[in-house]
Amino acid sequence: MADVERLICASGALVDSGRGVRFEVEYFGQPAPAFAVRYRGRVHAYLNRCAHVAMELDWQEGVFFDSEGRDLLCSTHGATYDTQNGRCLGGPCNRSPLVKLRIEERNHMVYFTGFEDD
Repeated sequence: MADVERLICASGALVDSGRGVRFEVEYFGQPAPAFAVRYRGRVHAYLNRCAHVAMELDWQEGVFFDSEGRDLLCSTHGATYDTQNGRCLGGPCNRSPLVKLRIEERNHMVYFTGFEDD
C-alpha cells in the first residue's frame, strides 16, 4: 500500500485517554474507518475494526477507551486491546490484534502516513 501523508487533526483535538478522532483511509483499495487516540502523551491510530467481528469499536462516536482510560474496548462484544500496540488483551478477539496505522505528530498537527506493516 502506498504511503500518502494526510492531515487527521490538530494535536489539541486528542486529549490523553479521552475521545478519539475518526477518519477514513484506503485499505486494500477500499475505504475503511480508522481512529486516532492519545495515550500517555503519544498518539496511536488503528483501523476502526474489531479483530473479532469486522465492526467499528466505538458505539458512541469517538469513545474507544475502557472506563479506566487505559485499554481500547470494542463496545459491541467487549474485546479489549492494548492502546500502545493493538494487541488483543482479552475477550473474543482471540489474540488477533488491531491493524496499526503510522502516525506522525509535528507542528501541533497529527498526520496519517501509512500502515505499520508496509
